[in-house]
Amino acid sequence: MQAKIRDTTIYFDVDGASLVSDGQRMYERPTAFLIHGGPGGDHTSQKARYGQLRERMQLVYFDHRGQGRSARRDPAKYTLDENVEDMEALRVHLGLNAIVSIGTSYGGMVAMAHAARYPDAVSHLVLIATAAHAGIIDRSKQIVRERGTTEQVSVCEAFWGGLIDTPEKMRHYFDVMGPLYSCTHSANPAPMSPEAILSPEALNRAYAPSGCMRNFDLRPELTCIKAPTLILAGRHDWICAPEFSAEIHQLVAHSDLRIFEHSSHSIARDEPRQLLDAIAGFLVYNSRSSAPCTES
Repeated sequence: MQAKIRDTTIYFDVDGASLVSDGQRMYERPTAFLIHGGPGGDHTSQKARYGQLRERMQLVYFDHRGQGRSARRDPAKYTLDENVEDMEALRVHLGLNAIVSIGTSYGGMVAMAHAARYPDAVSHLVLIATAAHAGIIDRSKQIVRERGTTEQVSVCEAFWGGLIDTPEKMRHYFDVMGPLYSCTHSANPAPMSPEAILSPEALNRAYAPSGCMRNFDLRPELTCIKAPTLILAGRHDWICAPEFSAEIHQLVAHSDLRIFEHSSHSIARDEPRQLLDAIAGFLVYNSRSSAPCTES
């Protein structure tokens, strides 16, 4: 399905009903936005990893502008700020009240910024393997030098240098980096869904030397988040190391932090059942906070 919002067209898909029956009674379940990572990927991997949550919520998947099945227009607008505004416009377009917002990696950055800028639009916030500022770049370079093979160091230099400029090079990057993304890579070696539509221009607009993510910093905004927040990190994450999740936890009121001891960046591949159980339990036991914004 497509939503013509703002100056673009966003592809989205819905899984599960909102209004459901319980015997003779009808009740409305919450709606969750599943926000994919990248940039440069799409929503398809989210379906396989989080689809079981449809038993508790209606799930809305979407592709960021310039990625997946969404429109490709002005590449200068392939930015985090535009993605945040697109997400809010899609929520309004669908006629939704406050949503459950579940963001992974770069999607967690979008979710976090959206929850800070539109606090009344989010009932619950789940941040998975993410970070709030560009310090992840130097830290990930350090970790790759410490843990990586010669080939992994080389492909990461191409990644940070803006040289991953075709879908084939993106797939090669994920193939080479798979063992660092997932602790269970040897048993589950496909890091990227074969159905995924890869968009290298969006990737390079973010992380190449002049990319918009080279100097982003959401930390001053995080005190504006009202929603109860669950922060999930992998102990062995190389690209969003767990100290960045601990930092978010210190800055976001009403937040809980859980470190998955047997996971890297792809927690949904390494400890899938534990991840889904953590999200489901968080939704059951947490309610909306009315804490005031104290942005400085």
